Amino acid sequence: MKSNTQQTPKFGPLEKAFRFIGVNRIHIHILLILVSGVTLAPYLWALSTSLKYRVNVFTETPQWIPNPVNLGNYKEVFRMAPFGLYLVNTIVVVVGILAIQILTMSTAAYAFSRLRFRGSEGLFFLFIVQMMLPVHATIVPNYLIVNKLGLLDSRLALMVPFWATGYGTFLLRQSFRQVPRDFEDAAMIDGCSGLRFLYSILLPMAKPTLVAFSLISIVTHWNDFFWPLVVTDSPAVRTLTMGLAMFVQQESGADWTLLMAATIFVTAPLMVLFLIYQRKFIESFMSAGIKG
Repeated sequence: MKSNTQQTPKFGPLEKAFRFIGVNRIHIHILLILVSGVTLAPYLWALSTSLKYRVNVFTETPQWIPNPVNLGNYKEVFRMAPFGLYLVNTIVVVVGILAIQILTMSTAAYAFSRLRFRGSEGLFFLFIVQMMLPVHATIVPNYLIVNKLGLLDSRLALMVPFWATGYGTFLLRQSFRQVPRDFEDAAMIDGCSGLRFLYSILLPMAKPTLVAFSLISIVTHWNDFFWPLVVTDSPAVRTLTMGLAMFVQQESGADWTLLMAATIFVTAPLMVLFLIYQRKFIESFMSAGIKG
């Protein structure tokens, strides 16, 4: 027999609080739309300015939709500065850092989460301390090491100091600890080695965490300015952020159309990347969690 009783919908703590003060989902959505509009307005204005002619930038009435549209600003930006080379350098550096980070943090996280050895807690505490240090506190030691290795003014100089990550190790360790020990015991009985268990079972199960960390790492090193400023000197190894700074200082001057076109070119790949993987990014913090 079918039950006529209706199930009461379940609400989260935040939604219960909103309902208690008389705020429903429609109000929440309106609020989120307004906040999103305020957040996106500067970027949309920059995009609009990058498609305008110079005479249409400053008008009595703000013109959000360019009329007529001028795509020549982007061609002019590439003519005045080698942004194609800057893009290649940035992609090489970002991908190179992320690839080695995944290798080092996955093996370290496996050791801290699945193995038992003397001093593991103390060593892991050092990883946590690394997360607490400001980035600029390690600039001088990193510079001295890179200089000693003879890597100054090269792509490797931009990558080497970031090949190990305490934050990534911490996230992945927490994700690995959620996998029941029975999985590993069954795999070992079937003849699976520790490394094979790591790369065949643990890492695929931790995919949301890997995606989230990858996005964080890519955005961090894509936007990094200070470290490339310290260790690079020639245009051949400049990244997009350095190239944009030099372009503003030497080429564009007060030409806001060219400045905004260069800015949109530098930031657009990150916007697209986040839009593609935003669900995985949010899912990682919902499913992987920060659990012991």
